[in-house]
Amino acid sequence: MNAIKLSGSCLCGAVRYEISGSEGRFWHCHCSRCRKSSGTGHASNVLLKPDSVDWVAGEELLKVYKVPDAKRFAVVFCSKCGSPLPRVAPDMSIAVVPAGTLDNDPGLRPEARIFQGSKAAWSCDDSEVPGYDTYPG
Repeated sequence: MNAIKLSGSCLCGAVRYEISGSEGRFWHCHCSRCRKSSGTGHASNVLLKPDSVDWVAGEELLKVYKVPDAKRFAVVFCSKCGSPLPRVAPDMSIAVVPAGTLDNDPGLRPEARIFQGSKAAWSCDDSEVPGYDTYPG
């Protein structure tokens, strides 16, 4: 896998981050949890194995909501403006970076739409990106 460095911030700019790691996946997820947490038809996330995570500013403003009945699903957000922010597993096994928070073009493009079986009827579609009912095989 290629090394990648991502940097971004929240809407108000109070929280800023830099994450370096092994390039992972860039997916649009249509599951109901991602729709609810993003307020849109899908969440666009870059997933990677982080080597380093640096909260450049505002780490004290981060809040986490873990869905009680979910094994892994949680959202991290700025307590000042509510913007979603990267969720990093405590063991650094994965970082889920909301693509909309990136400050620069990461040079990656979405490679799949996942959980299309949960897609809202009104959600957008893009025939150029393959779709899967769960995770790609």
